[in-house]
Amino acid sequence: MTDTATAWHEEPLPADHRSGFVILLGRPNVGKSTLLNAYLGEKIAIVSPKPQTTRNRLLGILTRQDAQIIFTDTPGLHKPKHKLSEFMVTQALDALLEGDLILWVIDINTPVGPTDRRIGQLLQQLKEPRPVIMALNKIDRITDAGQQRYRIAAYTALTPLIIAHPISALHGNGTKALLTAIIANLPRGPRLYPPEQLSDQQTRFIVAEIIREKLLLLLQNEVPHAVAVFVDEFKERQNGLVYISADILVERDSQKSIILGQSGNMIKRVGQSARKEIEQILDQKVYLDLWIKTRRHWRRNEQILRHIGYPPPSERKKKHLPQF
Repeated sequence: MTDTATAWHEEPLPADHRSGFVILLGRPNVGKSTLLNAYLGEKIAIVSPKPQTTRNRLLGILTRQDAQIIFTDTPGLHKPKHKLSEFMVTQALDALLEGDLILWVIDINTPVGPTDRRIGQLLQQLKEPRPVIMALNKIDRITDAGQQRYRIAAYTALTPLIIAHPISALHGNGTKALLTAIIANLPRGPRLYPPEQLSDQQTRFIVAEIIREKLLLLLQNEVPHAVAVFVDEFKERQNGLVYISADILVERDSQKSIILGQSGNMIKRVGQSARKEIEQILDQKVYLDLWIKTRRHWRRNEQILRHIGYPPPSERKKKHLPQF
């Protein structure tokens, strides 16, 4: 009988096979998750037009015959305003110390700002320098060639780079050339994960993220950032139906009312949209039970943050992280 757990280790690979961790770094809402999903050909990271959509580090694994690229999507770097945003920034900085290559994703539609300059300084201050590639995203939105050249020059001046690639993660422009450059700058080595594995995330996390994505897409701007989703129960019943109970945390009763909507219409829309996508992922029928709970100032409460999966870093880890 074949040992399927070890068979993927024994598969013959090219002598120059490459593998390594690629850290997706950048400001919020520059298209890191969109680029990750585009390369994997499947939706691994949730996406919305709102900044700070990504809160956790997320692994996406692209396996080819010549390479295995392990992308790490990170929260956008920003100035923290509470314990939750401190957690998010720490997630990005922590990943920065572990990657074989840094893919700095930039929204070329926006001029260089203080956060971009700080990221450039941060990359140059790393104690163990590693290759950096800049992905100048959303290039399709700038039609003037002179403006394109000006923005490219302004961003590439921020830090010494191997190469800068203008791309459109949404439409695919330049992404093939960018991937070729990524692979060329990874170390030679064997596969680190089974070729069929796309991510390291558990089903509960994925389900919670899908629900949060629907909230981000359907709600007003002031509400989504004060929302967290925690899957409290996940059971397969005898009839094959999967029962999922999830808590939606908000900070104020007024936010709870907005999510409920008139006669419960909004929460019904969120549930229907999320359930449809969850059923596609699980390939099973789902009963989705959503509960909205007010937890005042939960983004500042370490106990609640730990419970829902956003633990603060240890003091020892803080000492080893770069300052942002």
